[in-house]
Amino acid sequence: EIKIKVSKSGGKQIALNKVKECKGINKFVGLIFKRREKASILLFNIKNQAIHSLFVFFPFIAVWLNKRNEVVSLRIVKPFKFHVKPQQTFSKLIEIPLNKKYKALSKKLLNFRR
Repeated sequence: EIKIKVSKSGGKQIALNKVKECKGINKFVGLIFKRREKASILLFNIKNQAIHSLFVFFPFIAVWLNKRNEVVSLRIVKPFKFHVKPQQTFSKLIEIPLNKKYKALSKKLLNFRR
C-alpha cells in the first residue's frame, strides 16, 4: 500500500492513503467481483487505455492523472459500462469505490472537480 497526493491545476491537493498499486494480473482485474464495502482504492499505471466496469456491481470514482499526479479527468463510473475513457491524455488511473469507508473522501473529490 502506498500514499499518493493528487492535485488540481490550481494547486489544491488531496492525499489518498492506503492505495493498492495494481500490477501483473491484478492490472486486469481491478474492482471486478469485489464486494462494495471491502473494496480498496486502486492505482493503475496505464497510459491512455480505456477501462470497463463489467462485473463491477457498484459505482466507483475514476480519477485519471498525468505524470505529475494532476487530475486530468474525474467521473463516477456506473456498473456494467463497456468503455470508459476521458478525452484527455493520462498516465495513471485511480479507482475509488463509492462505499461507507471512502464516503468523506468521495465527497471531497467530487467537490474537487469544480
